[in-house]
Amino acid sequence: MPELPEVQALVDFLAARLEGLAVTGVELGSISVLKTFNPPPQALVGAPVDRVSRHGKFIDIDCDGTHLIFHLARAGWLRWSDALSRNVLRPGKSPIALRVRFSDESGFDLTEAGTRKRLAAYVVSSPSDVPGIATLGPDPLSDSFTEQAFAELLAGKRMQVKGLLRDQGTIAGIGNAYSDEILNVAKMSPFAIASSLKPEEVERLYAAMRETLAGAIAAASGKPAAELKDAKRAGMRVHGRTGQVCPTCGDIVREVSFADSSLQYCATCQTGGKPLADRRTSKFLK
Repeated sequence: MPELPEVQALVDFLAARLEGLAVTGVELGSISVLKTFNPPPQALVGAPVDRVSRHGKFIDIDCDGTHLIFHLARAGWLRWSDALSRNVLRPGKSPIALRVRFSDESGFDLTEAGTRKRLAAYVVSSPSDVPGIATLGPDPLSDSFTEQAFAELLAGKRMQVKGLLRDQGTIAGIGNAYSDEILNVAKMSPFAIASSLKPEEVERLYAAMRETLAGAIAAASGKPAAELKDAKRAGMRVHGRTGQVCPTCGDIVREVSFADSSLQYCATCQTGGKPLADRRTSKFLK
């Protein structure tokens, strides 16, 4: 699933292409993708694009005060075309869930494959009308999110730091992949308890978070939408690299599997050389 760096790159990509354009058409290929009914999608037609922005992992296209907001899914993506197909979408007959057309005949399709439908789109008068946005935590790259603010956020949180980084109500925009990357750079176990971190560990984790995300945004900047997924995979240090060599120490990247996800880490760099138990309990192997 795209996370903050890729979403920011998509925002920048769309902002550069939609400047001066207006929406001329909105088609639904899947009724279930649209989570709102008022205003209707037709309210976007004819409206100029004023701004494209990001809220955590949500992309927000502001069209003269009516917002098209969407959250991409793991099995989907945004497909841009400078000359969008004129074929009418047939609901349920293609992976295209939503199509948006603009005044120069360009546009994009939001796609989703597979059976687990998680792609979500909203047409709202205010971003705060989207439940997922209303409950977002602070943006980890905002100027106001200082190391002190981060330390205060961690204090009292008796939860594993991996889960805390992924919790959108705590920090917005980080998911499974970049939480693995951040913890590897910080040389910290994913099962460390947030409230138990020492001041120097908080400092290290904060720096790793900011540097990792900023570096990923810089690496994705300027790339077309079609290349962002591959660029993300290519830039990973440990995530998705089980069995490969850690770029820092040369140890083998290990994995802990859960029911619907997994995490990757380096035992030498992050857990004092002790492999983590590959089960839901956060215990070291004996």
